[in-house]
Amino acid sequence: MVDITHKVKSLRKAIATAVVKVSSPETIEAIQSRTVPKGDVFEFSRAAGLLAVKKTSDVIPDCHPLPVEFTGITHHVEGLEIIVQVEVHSIYRTGVEVEAMHGAAITALTMYDMLKPIDKAVEITNIKLQEKKGGKSQYTDFPVHEMKCAVVVCSDSVSAGTKQDFAGKAVIEKLRKNGLSTSSYSIIADDYETIQHKCRELAAHAFNIIIFTGGTGLYKRDVTPEAIEPLIERAIPGIMEAARSYGQERTPYAMLSRGVAGFIKNSLVLTLPGSTRGAEETMDALFPYVIHIFHVAEGLRHSND
Repeated sequence: MVDITHKVKSLRKAIATAVVKVSSPETIEAIQSRTVPKGDVFEFSRAAGLLAVKKTSDVIPDCHPLPVEFTGITHHVEGLEIIVQVEVHSIYRTGVEVEAMHGAAITALTMYDMLKPIDKAVEITNIKLQEKKGGKSQYTDFPVHEMKCAVVVCSDSVSAGTKQDFAGKAVIEKLRKNGLSTSSYSIIADDYETIQHKCRELAAHAFNIIIFTGGTGLYKRDVTPEAIEPLIERAIPGIMEAARSYGQERTPYAMLSRGVAGFIKNSLVLTLPGSTRGAEETMDALFPYVIHIFHVAEGLRHSND
């Protein structure tokens, strides 16, 4: 199975269809009048489809078991064709496209099995995904190639040259995977005045996103939140609440992070943990979703003009 533990849970939806084609109006009449010898075709196939959606991961090896929180199955007659539609919802880390298609396939196959004694020419002509929503692709809604990003590593040991930087480079790689390039990368000491100076400098140069990594813990030299918070003009507490919630599902120590986030001028400033793992997990929790902030901010600016 593909590792999905780094993904964020979100509402996932998928709609799939299948087409069952019969050879005569008499077959349609038998279905609608519930006179097919094997029983009520619509209700039996609907029950089979519901079961198929729930059991998808049992029969398709690479599918993840997931909570199915809604399934709707409908039949629509158009001439000699019966269109089966299956809609599936889940709040999870991976999509429900296969579940919807599996449900459509088994619904159609159950209809085929029930109709073949009275219609030897019945056939399943099409099974396809009609629509899907949710997941990372839905939330990448900003021209990221136009955004300027800066990454700042706050570490006494790294700035002194006694340790290598891994967290900052991991953040840069995460930005790259989200289509964002880093045009400024710097390493500074865990010093209140130095951190503030660097933040003011980057904000003055109109960087869209400024990411500090390091100095959010409880060591006496961890002063990044204290340095950044007084500079923030509009705080966005929910950003780091989301990051800590995401981290808490993976380690009980995530609650100890003191990161802050918000706007300084038009720059979104984020403060991440200094550990490589903590920085990576925070990036996974926030990107690309946090980019939507710029759409909201742009709309607010226009409304105030």
